[in-house]
Formats: sequence, C-alpha cells, structure tokens
Amino acid sequence: MIGLTQSIARQIIERVGSSGAPPEWGFQFFTAGLDLYLKVLEEDYLKTFIRQGGASFKMVIGAYGGGKTHFLYSVRELAWKNNFLVSYCALSPEESPFYRLDKVYKTVVQNLMYPLTPEELFSGGRKGIEAFLKLLYQDARKSFSREAADEILVKRLRDYASDFVKEIESVNFTRAVREAFISLAEGNDRNFEDLMQWIKVDGYDRHVHRRFGILQPIDKGQAFSTLRSLIQWIRNLKYNGLVILLDEAEQVPSLTSKQRELMLSNIRELIDECGHAAFKNVMIFYAIPTLAFFEGKSGVYEALKQRIATVFDFYNPTGVKIDLERLEYEPEVLLKEIGRKLIHIYETAFKTSLPEEKSEDAIGKIAHAAYEQRFGDIGYKRLFVQGLIRGFHFIRHNPSAQTDEPWAFDMVQG
Repeated sequence: MIGLTQSIARQIIERVGSSGAPPEWGFQFFTAGLDLYLKVLEEDYLKTFIRQGGASFKMVIGAYGGGKTHFLYSVRELAWKNNFLVSYCALSPEESPFYRLDKVYKTVVQNLMYPLTPEELFSGGRKGIEAFLKLLYQDARKSFSREAADEILVKRLRDYASDFVKEIESVNFTRAVREAFISLAEGNDRNFEDLMQWIKVDGYDRHVHRRFGILQPIDKGQAFSTLRSLIQWIRNLKYNGLVILLDEAEQVPSLTSKQRELMLSNIRELIDECGHAAFKNVMIFYAIPTLAFFEGKSGVYEALKQRIATVFDFYNPTGVKIDLERLEYEPEVLLKEIGRKLIHIYETAFKTSLPEEKSEDAIGKIAHAAYEQRFGDIGYKRLFVQGLIRGFHFIRHNPSAQTDEPWAFDMVQG
C-alpha cells in the first residue's frame, strides 16, 4: 500500500472505528466492490463525454452507513486524476437545503477543490473558491514573472484576468471573479474581501458592490445562471470541467408541502439542465439514502420519478440511479474483502501483527453478524467496519481469547 504511513493508518483506523465513516484520504486502501462502477464512470464520462462538453446527473442510493460517502470520495479521486475541479458538499437541512438553490450554490463554491495532498485533506484546509483564486493568482504570478519585468507584471495579470472571463453568462459573476483576481494582483485586500463576500453568497451591499458593477445578489432566481457561469469560468481556466458531489449526509427533517415541492422541482430542473447546450462539462452526483426520500403525492414527484427511473450499470451507463446494493459482490464476500484490507491498515497503525487464522475467522463472523443487521437503521457496512476495528482491538489485547459467533454479535452491537 504505497503512501500508507503509520500516522495515516492511525487516522484511518480512528475514523473508521469511531464513526464508521471513511476519512478524507486513505479510503482508497480499503475500497472494494466499486471497480466496475468507477471504470465505467471514468471511461464513458470523465475521459470522454463530460470532457467533450457533455453534462450528466447520477443519483447514488445507499443507506446511512451504506458506502455513499466512500463512493463519492472515490469519484472525487477519479475527477482530479482527469483534470476536473471537484466540489464535495455534505448537504445540511439548516445550511444547504435543496429547496434553496442559492444555498446549494453557496455550498458548492465553499467546497470547491483542486487536487489536494493527503496532508491538506487531513488538515481540512485549502478548499473553497477563495483558496482556489489565491492559488490561481500565485501560479499566474510565478509564470509571468519569468518573462515580464516587475513594472509590467500587474498589467499582464490584469490582461490574464480579462481573458479567463470571456463568454461567461452572468455579467455579475464575470465582474466579481475578474476584479477579485485583479485585487490580489494589486495587493488590495479590502477589495478582495468585499468581492469574496458576494461570490461566496455571504451578503450583498449595493453601496459596496455596485462600484464593481455588481448590480444584484445571488438569490434563488440567479442560482442556476451563476452555477453555469462558475462552470464556464472553470472551463476557461483549462480544466476539463466540474464534478459536483452532493451528499445528503443527514436525515431530512419534516418539510412543509411547499418546501418539498421546491426541493423536488429543483432536482428535476437540475436533471433537465444537464440536457441543455449551455450546461456543459459538468457531472453531478446526488447521494440519498432511499427513494422514499422523495415520496409524496404531487405532480412534481411523478415528473421526477420518470427522470430517475433508469438504473446505471455496466451495460447501461446512461442509467441515472447508481444503487450501491447492486454491486458485483455478494454482501458478505464484499465485507470480507474490506476486512482483509483493514487488517494491514490496523497492523501498520499499531505496529503489531495479528494472528492470521484468528483474524480471518473474526472477519467472517463479524461480516455475518453485521449483515444480519441489514434491516436496521444503520447500514450494515458501517456496522461491520466499526465492529471489525473493535474486534481487532480485542484480538490485539487478548490473542488467545475465544472469538465465536456471540462474540462477533457483541462486537457489532457495541
């Protein structure tokens, strides 16, 4: 496992054993069962269709603790490998409800990421459009300083800022990102902060923003236009496009009828947007726990249901629904493969060597015990990895103790 240090292994085990969720980096070391899905997404979309100007929407379905986040992180790595920017957004009922598209756009720009190192991912820093603009400026300055004298460097940077906003739909967005970049070039921190306030949807002050030619805030009526403009800008910067990963990470509280109608309407509109010529070089993944997430008696729901009826698989990559329960492995076989990968990570983390036969037996028993809980509120994959790390701790401290089926159920149930 290239790149697996003791420090990284310890962070992986801590994350997996406590919450059952994958870490920001290191999930690659215990990925299993996703190869076929990921190969199709890379070959049929990221390397070809999306890169060549297409747009696509996929709905990822998996129970809480069923591997949605792990899958989305895997897609993020593929997107970075193929020169896409990525925004992974854990949607929150309070901060980014899908019935408020302006807040969803805000979450997208707050989580915009260029390829990050493991250390940067673990630290949680250097994400968002502000960090990206600063990196863009630093790279441009370094490039131009090799060929331009100091007195004309700022002019070269200003010209560059004008070039990368050509043919962008929203005039307000064009002016905002251009002037923000120029503010960095001129060392004007105040202007940069004022412009970032608008770009990140942190507020609109007409007295402040109108002097840059920005005439209105980013509200729900401007959200789609601004999102299209963001993608057009990214494409101008010689990236292949943007991959947006939307993860409904929490149970959605009770919504009013109006809020539910708006949420379903926005999702339907987002799917339809992927079929329009102006919406290019973007791939959107929307992860939910179950299709019951949307159910309700309304015309909007029926219209949405028709758009997400098709199932994605190797033979039908144009299908919309990616069901994480329809992987090529039998469930317990899949869990055992994950478990065998986690053994090496665990041994690296604690500089130990677990008894091979006992560990293999424990993996099988805990896999069975976790799968028996598949109809519970928590996904059996999460129960398995949490229980397995608990089991590895037990075996490390009690190598001669009995590990039978009742023990395995105890590990899974905590």
